[in-house]
Amino acid sequence: MYLVIAEKPSVARSIANVIGAYREEDGYIAGNDCIVSWCLGHLAEYKNPEYYDEKYKIWKFDDLPIIPEEWRLTVSSDKKKQFGVIKNLLTSAIYKIEYIVNACDAGREGELIFRRVYELTKSGLPVKRLWISSMEDKAIIEGFNNIRSSEEYDSLGAASVCRAKADWLVGMNDTRALTTTYGRVLKVGRVMTPTLAMIVERERAISGFTKEHYYLVHISSGDLDAISKRYMSRGEAESVAAACNGSDARIAVVKKEPKTLAPPKLYDLTSLQRDANKLFGLTANQTLEAAQRLYEGKLITYPRTDSKYLTEDMEDKAISIMRALSGILPFYDGREHSDIDKVMNNKRVSDHHAIIPTAEIQNADMSKMADSDCRLLMLIAVRLLCATDIEHRYTLTSALIDCNGYQFVAQGKKIDEPGWKRYEDALKSYLKTGEPEEDKNEKDIGRSFLPEVTEGQVIPAVSSDISDHWTQPPKHYTEGALLSAMERAGAREMDDDVERKGLGTPATRAATIEKLISAKYVKRKGKQILPTDEGKLLISLVPDYLKSAAMTAEWENRLLEMERGNEDPDAFIDDVTAQIIYLIEELRWVPDEERSKYRIRKSTEKEHLGNCPVCGSLVFEGPKSFHCSNNNCQFCLWKDDRYLGSMRMKMTRQIAEELLSSGRTHVTGLYSRKSGKYFSAELVMELEDGKSRFRLEFPKKKGGDADG
Repeated sequence: MYLVIAEKPSVARSIANVIGAYREEDGYIAGNDCIVSWCLGHLAEYKNPEYYDEKYKIWKFDDLPIIPEEWRLTVSSDKKKQFGVIKNLLTSAIYKIEYIVNACDAGREGELIFRRVYELTKSGLPVKRLWISSMEDKAIIEGFNNIRSSEEYDSLGAASVCRAKADWLVGMNDTRALTTTYGRVLKVGRVMTPTLAMIVERERAISGFTKEHYYLVHISSGDLDAISKRYMSRGEAESVAAACNGSDARIAVVKKEPKTLAPPKLYDLTSLQRDANKLFGLTANQTLEAAQRLYEGKLITYPRTDSKYLTEDMEDKAISIMRALSGILPFYDGREHSDIDKVMNNKRVSDHHAIIPTAEIQNADMSKMADSDCRLLMLIAVRLLCATDIEHRYTLTSALIDCNGYQFVAQGKKIDEPGWKRYEDALKSYLKTGEPEEDKNEKDIGRSFLPEVTEGQVIPAVSSDISDHWTQPPKHYTEGALLSAMERAGAREMDDDVERKGLGTPATRAATIEKLISAKYVKRKGKQILPTDEGKLLISLVPDYLKSAAMTAEWENRLLEMERGNEDPDAFIDDVTAQIIYLIEELRWVPDEERSKYRIRKSTEKEHLGNCPVCGSLVFEGPKSFHCSNNNCQFCLWKDDRYLGSMRMKMTRQIAEELLSSGRTHVTGLYSRKSGKYFSAELVMELEDGKSRFRLEFPKKKGGDADG
């Protein structure tokens, strides 16, 4: 008997159907020789600092850095039941499990999810690894037929653990260091902060941009329209227009250039998120969720990939899938594609190949799919057609025109071979999407039509006109543009042969954007991603190296090398720790006047009770509570606290002051409804997610704790 542990219930059921587990039980599916269960995503996390030492409940600068000697895991309260199911199965006398199959998603995060659960169960059972890129029945069968040893993925596991530890260390230490220094909540993240810095820097470039007015002179005759150079003075433009109006113009030079636009590569997750944002307005997270649904529905291959190629043994499979698309895409005629070799490259595929449809797409009923899922599936299908088709070819014609000594240029484009663009254009038309941003490889060529002209040709009596324009600042980031910027971040500072550059990974970039939004450091405005005032302030306070895209990109590349066994995990964590200690020492010498400048206060006139144990800001008394002066902090002590109210007690100013000072206070006159008597006890304050909760402590001779 063996136990398969998947990441989600839907994936577990797909696997169970293939390997013969059909009996639904509470938290698992049983078969004759196998059991399939699941983790519910990240079932276990590293414990918060207060679990290592109670003193960390109160945020104090002098307690930093917090570096666990032994890392401890905990299961979130809403997932304890499922963890209990897995743990009981491993020790069951009924099932007698002989080994475990790790069937969590085949990537860094999936490996982390499984290894944390395995560690918490304290199981010594052998582990095997199911590594698949599709949820199709055939792929699952092949995966079990080629089941791998868990030891093959120890380096991947080490990288996943180091990534999690690094994020914990930076988040817990740097956030507390900055918060207690400046008296306001300042959340810091290893990838989040450099990403925010890019958004803030773009905003600075836009706000600091000085627009300049310029003018263009146009001459026209029939279908011909030519434009001049830029004139910064309207008077000069009017003078040129007057000189040309009604005059003859001569075609001085005609230049025809054949152009080609190579087919795009297949989708990895980042490029898919980018195009879905441009075409459909989907956020990166919405795209990832839709792609995950399609993957679990067996309609596309594994989405969390950073590869844009297929392995060379997939040629026949890719061709058969394209043939199947003729019955799915109304604008595809099933024509054979001769350039399929260009998407095959074993050296460019590591853990997973590019995202493509599966053979199951021919059985998909798109009328019953969510609109976002349907659109995304068609986008992925069309990309397979585009990537394997021939080049898009056109001729760019430029005409240099002279009129009374002034020069004008007219341009036009003639399509010679639509090639791969026929499918892209057909998809846009079918789905009625807006135009995406111009492909960076295709230059702006002005008008799309230019009548046939020849050198020396005279154009009689042209008319002239003036159009006025403003120079434009950089554009605010859209989510698609931000994903591209995250992907390229730090690339200039890194060696050309470095494989992974940028901030985060394709699997984590969407989550990083969502974290910035939930922390209220950025906001969405239509398709734009804009920094908030709090986000701008954070970036102004953190040192340059903490918001360095190059440094964070280098860390990501070291994690990739760790996956391959070429990087020492201890050395990586040591470097992260060294940076944290450097920041703490740097903040230690921030002058008091600099600290007080940014501390949030609701009133400087009211007498405060003490400092907030969460963010370090001042705590004041209000009509209903003793509250933190930081609007972004959730901490407060309610005067009519329910827990105290159950014992006929209110939160007084004296109690509040002592709780803020030491985290506990001796309280008399508490009432026990059970005994009908009054008693005394120590009231202890604990913090959970920035909020207060209470419990009582009694002398040992009286026994008993009471949790609130």
